[in-house]
Order: sequence, then structure tokens, then C-alpha cells
Amino acid sequence: MKLRPIVRWARSLDSRWRRFWNREQRLVLINAGLPMEFSMIAPIHRCLQKDPRIKFFCTSTVRPHDSSRVFAEAAGDIEIITPKRAALMKFDAYLAADFIWANLPRGTNRIQTFHGVAGKYGNVYDRPDRSLREWDRLFFINQRRLNNFVAAGAIDADSPAIRLVGMPKADCLVDGSLQRDAILESLGLDPSRRTVLYAPTWTPYSSLNAMGEELVDQLARAGFCVIVKLHDNSRDPDPRNSGGADWVGRLTPILRNSGGHLAERGTITPYLVAADVMISDHSSAGFEYLLLDRPLIRIEMPELIARTNIHPEYVALLTSASATTRDAAGVVTAVERAYSDPKRLSAQRRAVAAELFYKPGTATGRAVTELYKVLELPPCN
Repeated sequence: MKLRPIVRWARSLDSRWRRFWNREQRLVLINAGLPMEFSMIAPIHRCLQKDPRIKFFCTSTVRPHDSSRVFAEAAGDIEIITPKRAALMKFDAYLAADFIWANLPRGTNRIQTFHGVAGKYGNVYDRPDRSLREWDRLFFINQRRLNNFVAAGAIDADSPAIRLVGMPKADCLVDGSLQRDAILESLGLDPSRRTVLYAPTWTPYSSLNAMGEELVDQLARAGFCVIVKLHDNSRDPDPRNSGGADWVGRLTPILRNSGGHLAERGTITPYLVAADVMISDHSSAGFEYLLLDRPLIRIEMPELIARTNIHPEYVALLTSASATTRDAAGVVTAVERAYSDPKRLSAQRRAVAAELFYKPGTATGRAVTELYKVLELPPCN
């Protein structure tokens, strides 16, 4: 007898035995390497943690010694465990927002939620050069990526793992639950000021490394209230992630002296809602901002596009819905123009958002429904 059928039989027996002793309880493991990854799963967790039949555990196989920071924004009762302890436990479902693989010998239902739509590292996340058939569910954010996975041969067109869900994290951008002025006041910022969000992507080739300090300084001198949201990796001293710079240390004095703000939360959504205009280079957050139909300024970074393997179609999409600039002075000018004509490119922004986000505002509900099915539980009333 081959080993794989024996493993399947043993895992099935393990599941039946545990269900026999506790027919209702289900255990779910969340694995994340960065706070922004957990932010993709957080809306699902918030809904399901109200169900007493479901108990959540969190682990970080990528950064086990930094897990308290990774899950700092987890609401309610959640237990953080080590990867070694997770390997000993039997989970009914496993959630991840990146292709990270926890060692779970007792088996589980592995669910992938994805963590962005920008198309960076396309051979991994957009047109995978390997099979993704080991995942039991793939919660696709849009039809485009689903089609790309099939065309790349990563999954089959009739795969039972496919679910078109949308992005739960982005629901709050369109459902009215977040309000600009309230967010700014909670940050100690004046809602009457013109507020700009600068949210560059990571890598040494980002606009942050090319002009970050100069840009923030010029925006502040022009009188804007500047919020800077660093990618989690830009806080990592590893030169491969941040370029080796202490961006918190370098940007904090500029922002403090100008009445700006360095964002500390792992999720970017409140800061998106707080901003009248957003500036980025090429990030998923830039695309997410389009759901608000507010002006987006794109900093053109050709080396970033080339080094991070972004397909030209994603560059074209972002370019069509934003004003493109190449230096700090150009950004300031573009921001001024955006305030004078905020409706410019509105139709393009709405079109790109509709292309990349499936039914925004309702994705969390679909994800929760699918997870109940995986857990073989009727939804909690």
C-alpha cells in the first residue's frame, strides 16, 4: 500500500475521533508573517470569533519570535502558539494570506486568501510557475487572477478549490463603517487640513529609497498634513527589504515637526479613508484606494517594476487611473492639481476598481460562508 492513502486514512480517523469527543468544536489556525497579512484575514476572524463553536489560534512560521507584533491587532480572545505546538495539534481549517506552509502532520483544510492585487512577483502570485493544487480553497480576489492561475497551469479550470470571494479587508472602504474626520481626530490630526497619504511599497527599488525624505519634506513645506504608511518590510533592517535604512528614525522628525503622522497600525484601510489624496509607486494599497474614488498620484519607478516582475498589464491599469510623476517636485504639483480637480480620472478609477475587486463590501460574508462549509457547521444565528 502506498504511503499517501495511509496518511489520508489516518488523518480521517483522527478527525472522526476528535469529532466523536467534541461534536461541535472546530479549531482554526491563522498563519501570518506580517501584520498586513493578518489584516487580510482579520475581518473573517472578527465575524467568526463570535461563534462559541470555533476557536482560533495564531502562529507565525516566518517570524515566530515576532508573532506578538504580527497579531497585535487581533480583536477578542486569540491564542498565539509556536509552530512546534501547532504541528502537534489537529486543526479543522488553516488560513494564510501568503503561500506559507505550516507543518501540520495531522492534516487540515488549507485556505489561501491572498494579500494583494498589484501583480508584484508575478511568477509567484499572479501567474505561478508551480502548482498550487495543494490548497483546499483559493479565495480569489478577482476574476483576472483566477484566469491567470488557470492559464499558467497552477490550477485546473474545474478545480473544487476555486472560490471567487473578493477582498474582505477592503469591505470597510465602501460600507460606510469608516469616517475620514473621525479617523483623523483619533490620530490627533486636524480634519480641516488637506491630508495626503504617502504609502510606498517595499524593496530597495521603491520610491521610499529614491526620494522618501525629500518627498515628505516638500509635501510638509507645501502645507499638507502628511500621513506616511510604511510597508511592514520597510521597517525591516534587512537591506533586501528596506534598503538597510531606518525609515522610522529618518521620517519621524519631519512628520513631528510638520504636524504629520507616521502610521503604526498594520492595516492601511483607516489611513486610506483619512486621506484626500494618495501617493504611491506600485502597491496593492494604491489599487485599494481606487475604491474610494479619490485622486491617486503614481511615482514612476521603472527599476521597481522590472526587479519585482510586475506584468505590464498591472502597470497600465494603475497608470490609467492615476497621475504619473517622476520626482518629488512633480508629486507636489500633482497633489495641488488633484485638489483643484478631484473628479479627474474618476471614471477610470471606478473601472479599474471594478476590475480588480469582486463585489466590494460583501467579500467578508462570502468568505465566512465558505469557511462554515469547510468546517461542516451551520452558520451561527
